[in-house]
Parts: sequence; C-alpha cells; structure tokens
Amino acid sequence: MNRRYRKTIIAGNWKMNKTASETKQFADELKTILPRAKWCDVLVCVPSVNIPAALRAFKDMRVTVGAENVFYEKNGAYTGEVSADMLKDLGVKYVIIGHSERRQYFGETDITVNKKVHAALEAGLHPIVCVGESLEQRELGVTMDLISLQVKSALAGVSAEKLRKCVIAYEPVWAIGTGRTATPEQAGEVCTFIRATIRHMYGARIARSITIQYGGSMNPGNAAELLAQPDIDGGLIGGAALKPDQFVAIINAANQE
Repeated sequence: MNRRYRKTIIAGNWKMNKTASETKQFADELKTILPRAKWCDVLVCVPSVNIPAALRAFKDMRVTVGAENVFYEKNGAYTGEVSADMLKDLGVKYVIIGHSERRQYFGETDITVNKKVHAALEAGLHPIVCVGESLEQRELGVTMDLISLQVKSALAGVSAEKLRKCVIAYEPVWAIGTGRTATPEQAGEVCTFIRATIRHMYGARIARSITIQYGGSMNPGNAAELLAQPDIDGGLIGGAALKPDQFVAIINAANQE
C-alpha cells in the first residue's frame, strides 16, 4: 500500500449470497465489531435486489454500498438488466465491472466491459474493473500479455480525469473461490505491471494515484502480507466478506499504520 498517493479500499463482493433480511443481520453484527477505518475505505457490493436494504442497514456506518454489475445502455428493452442511472439514483457509488464470473458464465467480453466502464463513469459511479488470467494462461506464460490487453481494452477512450474515479482489481481466475491464493510476490508483480501499463497510457502522476486491489481468495491469514506489497492498495473480498469477523480482520490488516 502507498497511502501517500492513493486510497486503500477493502471491498466485499457478496456475489449471489444473502437476502435482504440477512443483509440487515450482517450489518447489525458488523456494527458491533467494525473498527474506525482510519487508513482505508470500506465497501460492500451486494446483489441488486439487496441494495435498498443495504443502504438502510449501513447508513450510520462508515461503509459504502456498491453494486455487482451494471448494463451499458441507459434504458430500453433489456429485460432483467440494471442501468448505471438506476444505481446512481438509489445511492450506489461503486460498481464491479468485468468480474471473471461475469465473463465465464454470462459472456462478457473486453468490449462489453469497456462499454460498461463508460456507462458507469457517465453516471458518476466508480467502476471497479476486474482483470485476471486463468491457470492455463499463467502456465503458458501469457499472464502479462493478457493483463495488458484487458486493462487497455477496459480503459479505451477513458480520459485521464475520469480514470481517477476507477479502481482496478487483479483477480487471478485460478485463485477465485478455490482456496488457492497467489503468493504476495506473484500478486505484487502483476499489480506493479498493471500500474506500469497505466503509466504508459496516462503518465506517472495518474498511475500512482490509481487504487489497485487484489482479489483472489484474500483472507484474514494472508491479508497483511498481500497488503504489504507496494502496489496492492486493498482487496476485493469474496467468501471472507460474508462473515463479519473475517471481513473485519481484513479491514484491520489494511488499517495498520
């Protein structure tokens, strides 16, 4: 982490978990143990049907509510989709875009990710843009080529001013929900490369201001080591974000002086 230049953000990604009533129960429990996050921002991205309940439940806490997905059109005949303006009107501030599960199960591509990034920025939201390689791609030695392509594609046409609202999350596909985690050195190497890619695109000043998260099975046991890497500025947390005590343990790891 480098707090001198950029925010540290610990974000939970609940995926398709918890009902509205369970959201309130989580918030009630979290409230009793959540520390004052002096050094990091805390964010919880919840299923779209839970957003109103989450906004109510977390309103008196230092927890920002985000969404897990967004569509790139403003309105129209797109049954089941949710627009950026709809999220903004609810009070959402962040939205996850391009998560590997969206790419794997719902056919998202680098092109649609780019469209969603532009739609989110136009509505005033902060995109959390996910990039990452599969185990096969890592073993083939094309990790950096793929990451470069994903970053450049996602940010194509995004101005330097708007880029400041973006967060990049490195999520190695082989470490999501598998219990496997990249070593701090592996994760740090890719996050450093992501920053170098952004530096090449936008210059050094912009690059060092962008928050880059790690999101491959971060947990209370490995959070401190991962967050000690200079270019890892937080985490996009899956399973551990569903349990208040584990989520708080990660927040504490990011909250150390």
